[in-house]
Amino acid sequence: MIDVLVVDDDFMVARIHRGFVERIDGFRVVGTASTGEQAVAAVGELRPDLVLLDLYLPDMFGLDVVTRIRAARHDCDVLVISAAREAEAVRRAVRYGAVNYLLKPFGFDELRTRLEQYATRRAALRAAVVADQADVDRVLSRSGSVATAPALPRGLSPETAELVERALREHEGNLSASECADRVGISRVSARRYLEHYAGTGRAEVTLKYGAAGRPERRYAWVA
Repeated sequence: MIDVLVVDDDFMVARIHRGFVERIDGFRVVGTASTGEQAVAAVGELRPDLVLLDLYLPDMFGLDVVTRIRAARHDCDVLVISAAREAEAVRRAVRYGAVNYLLKPFGFDELRTRLEQYATRRAALRAAVVADQADVDRVLSRSGSVATAPALPRGLSPETAELVERALREHEGNLSASECADRVGISRVSARRYLEHYAGTGRAEVTLKYGAAGRPERRYAWVA
């Protein structure tokens, strides 16, 4: 059983998120918090495995909560749930070790997918045996880290590449360049360049979708 702490300053939203979590097999909510200080105290008292963390809290920014619980040496994971759509917020969350980043508002199925992915990765990491570099690379891959990412071609930025990768990782099935562009907020042409880079390095696979007429649509799925 994975113990979860729900942190949100809106008690109605926290209640909804709690209800979502409690509908998912293998997860249980051990507490809720509405401020950063309450969250830090609850982590120390309840020792959850996972914190569903809102970023816009009344007394501090959510990622400052992460700093506090890391400083206190609490060993728990963080999944950010926020309305913050700024790329810098996403980048900071990744740097602070967030296992995922889910934009509000979201439905039950979206949260269930991410929690089930988290449970799968967590189980794989706990069972991992490291005997050589290949094992290390597999562990990093399972945790969502990039072990030895190929260099990006000129004109592609690491920040946007990260967002495209996240869009692919979090989507069940495959995406077209247009669908990826809509999710990330870039042009279709730009999305296609990043997707083709990942396909060329073996980190995404391409399938062709044939329509009634015209060229087949290229669709991409994350495989790394």
